[in-house]
Amino acid sequence: MWKKLPLWSMTLLWLPLAFGGLTAKEYTHSYTLVVTGFDWGPGANKVILPMDETVDSVDRGNYRVEVTRKTDVRELNPGEAKGTLQVLHAYVSDEDGHPLSEGAFVSLVLAVSPNDPLSSPMKYMTNPGRGNYWIDYSLMVRELHTGKVFTNETRRIRPIVDAFDLTGVYTHPDGTRLTYASYVPEVGLEGAPLIIWLHGGGEGGTDPSIVLMANRAANYASDEIQTIFQGAYVLVPQTSTRWMHGVSGGLTQGQEDDIYHKALIGLFDQFIEKHPNIDPDRIYVGGCSNGGYMSLKLLIENPDTFAAAFISALAYQSRYLTDTQLEKLKDQSIWFVHSADDRTTVASQTVIPVYERLQVAGAKDVHLSLYDHVVDVTGLFGGSGYLYNGHLSWIYHHANLCRLDYDGTPVMVDGRPVTIMEWVAAQRLE
Repeated sequence: MWKKLPLWSMTLLWLPLAFGGLTAKEYTHSYTLVVTGFDWGPGANKVILPMDETVDSVDRGNYRVEVTRKTDVRELNPGEAKGTLQVLHAYVSDEDGHPLSEGAFVSLVLAVSPNDPLSSPMKYMTNPGRGNYWIDYSLMVRELHTGKVFTNETRRIRPIVDAFDLTGVYTHPDGTRLTYASYVPEVGLEGAPLIIWLHGGGEGGTDPSIVLMANRAANYASDEIQTIFQGAYVLVPQTSTRWMHGVSGGLTQGQEDDIYHKALIGLFDQFIEKHPNIDPDRIYVGGCSNGGYMSLKLLIENPDTFAAAFISALAYQSRYLTDTQLEKLKDQSIWFVHSADDRTTVASQTVIPVYERLQVAGAKDVHLSLYDHVVDVTGLFGGSGYLYNGHLSWIYHHANLCRLDYDGTPVMVDGRPVTIMEWVAAQRLE
């Protein structure tokens, strides 16, 4: 006789004989997948399993986790389509993965890394358009001593991301449509700042969760950064194409106007109107690569709107930045972040001459953190011995690690050295 399972184990699904070597007597149980945003993108770093009874101990060696990844866009290479995930740790938990001395759930901590595609439910592809896409990501977890099998994902937890509203849509009077994610802090009646993040070229589309997780942009709602700002709204717009979409239809690097900057200002105005306790003197804009271009463009077009900007992997070409535009920028507060080995937005063509021209023009609060490489800031994968693609300099400011200016000295506020987000939080329009 089958043992009656608790209601939280969900409906049992019969599996065919051929699936994963299961027998006709085996049936599937549900599981919850935890997908966390890391420096390189999302990783499936935990799976939560319901037990038939209360347990007080668990052995990680009792579980085998296999993953299948697929997408309708194209067939994946064998090494990234199917394999086994390493179980690093196992513990008794509640249904959300919080540790307990005894409970009705078991959480398995899974190995993730930037060079292991099997650990990610997202893939960067060039079709239907160049960018990051969620793909089908299925686990089969075997409990070896009982033969129980878990294959039915019924819930997905995304730390920090789940605190965002992902349903925002704005349509500008010119017909431009933008999707967006937003985070509303728990704040009092006094004004709270607004942090705006503009994504790179790989995060376009109509699903803002991609923006939040493809390069850890959700971190602006983390406890660490929210504490620095004492509570801040976070607004993360998304374009269906790319911010550098020129009026002629091609790519603009500053040589011609883009089609989105006016719609973005319209979105900002609407969002602020809906949240009247946003402090209009503490609006901050940041972006990477494609979004770095747009951040600079917004500063040029709206020089009295933003209290500060934080820009990584700037894609605006210095040769297209006029002296008149420089005059609009020189009195603004800007912190650039870039890597010298960035082959996509080459520093000698973008950020270095822009920074130097601003200094000559008399800029007083413009900074540049220029790194030799983009390395593993966690130390888990080799630290400075592990090199990311040099374009990923946004890793440094998402993690709030930038401290030094172009000349190697600390950036200071009121006589004390600060991190990039501490510097941002201290800025206010006069």
